[in-house]
Amino acid sequence: MAEASGVPLPADAPMASRGAALLKRVLSTLVLLPVFVWIVMGAPIWVFGATVVLIASLCQWELTGMFERAGIRVFRVLGLVGGTLVTASFALPISERFAFTGVLLLTLCAVLWPPRDGHIHWQGMTVTAFGIAYVNWLLGYAFWLRDLGAGKEWVLLLVWVTWLGETAAYLVGSAAGRHPLAPLVSPKKTVEGAAAQLVISVLAALIARAWFFPALPLSGAVLVGAMLGVVGQVGDLVESALKRSVGVKDTGRLIPGHGGMLDRIDSLLFNTPVLFYYAVHVRGAS
Repeated sequence: MAEASGVPLPADAPMASRGAALLKRVLSTLVLLPVFVWIVMGAPIWVFGATVVLIASLCQWELTGMFERAGIRVFRVLGLVGGTLVTASFALPISERFAFTGVLLLTLCAVLWPPRDGHIHWQGMTVTAFGIAYVNWLLGYAFWLRDLGAGKEWVLLLVWVTWLGETAAYLVGSAAGRHPLAPLVSPKKTVEGAAAQLVISVLAALIARAWFFPALPLSGAVLVGAMLGVVGQVGDLVESALKRSVGVKDTGRLIPGHGGMLDRIDSLLFNTPVLFYYAVHVRGAS
């Protein structure tokens, strides 16, 4: 597998039209946002659960496909079926720890699958197991977040802060970004964009408190905004490093202006468990 610093990305070249890319992002958001709000606030709980499982499955398929196109023999069907079971287990009577352990053991055994060329393909087994932990396990926390008291508000807060922060980073970084944040991982991310994401994330959390989550204290809103603004950027950079290691710009083309589903929720994969543990342990303790 190529090192992250050694594979150039198509994204390194100047974009033909930032305005066109921004327009696609805006249009996609205008279509998806009402659907998302309905799923969280108005739809039956099983619709929310089915959506989480579907998103996790799509992201898992995109991730393994990305590595397969790079020439790594990945166990895609095993990752898809096992990963779907792991995510769904967060909402099922079966213990999620039992499901994850069973799927992990089965995935590790995939290295024993008879190779055609006489070589042991441990990389494919590793990528498959990693994908299940990275995508399916982390996104499963969305079920637990939704099950909390004021669970709908917690989920809305999570997505509201994360996506507004990401939008601010994109706009400010594109218009005024001068200092690279992590050039070897993501050449287009800038310090200016990162600062904008942090500031807007805090403001978004404060707006959420005044708009739909009055039970969140003022200090809690500031802390949540800053926490999601920082952790979300780490999640974004992790996915960028994965893509750069195999020389691709996007994991897919499912969402115009955003790329694949994994490109859209990379920050949420990190922010969801972090917000859940804040809500249970930090806010709960206070």
